[in-house]
Amino acid sequence: MYVRSRMTVDPITVSPETMIAEALELMRAKKINRIPVVKDGKLVGIITERKLMEVSPSSATSLSIFEINYLLSKTKVKEVMTKNVVTVSPDDLLEVAALKMRDNNIGGLPVVENSRVVGIITESNIFDAFIEIMGFRERGSRISLLIQEDRPGVLADLAKTIAAFEINITHLAIYHGEIVIRIDTREPDSLLQALKEKGFKKSSVFITD
Repeated sequence: MYVRSRMTVDPITVSPETMIAEALELMRAKKINRIPVVKDGKLVGIITERKLMEVSPSSATSLSIFEINYLLSKTKVKEVMTKNVVTVSPDDLLEVAALKMRDNNIGGLPVVENSRVVGIITESNIFDAFIEIMGFRERGSRISLLIQEDRPGVLADLAKTIAAFEINITHLAIYHGEIVIRIDTREPDSLLQALKEKGFKKSSVFITD
């Protein structure tokens, strides 16, 4: 799965000359947490709601609300934006985007192609992709099996056993010595017994409507 398939296309952007007050209002109106900063069509920075709130006067300040609004209306985005922006390409794997977010402790990345911002991908996009990959919103059964013997052919044996019951595997994942499968039946008892007889050890079963 690629970033292109999950990113939000044509994201809202601002220029370096945009005032902080205007950027904050835009974020709140559009219900977004970050906006790429673009100059002459090219990415030059990024601002986040968190960053803008950090540079805004706190409620404990002695300034009046009029003075605070005045400061926000006179301070430009270029003065507070992050200039060294971590980005991804639309043709990067989704895992690359997730890794960059995790390693840099950020919640979203501008997607850049030919020096231009073509999208933005956020942790919410990653979460949605994970839910879809695991098929958790789909009707069926989620079965977790412990891998007791690491040998060639384990998956083939598993698939053959399931196929004998004319049941489809809709999703599959392997991690930390565990095979997680989602199948298109809500009555897996007979299959579970057959898997047990084949030496597969059940870890958990979860049935979804």
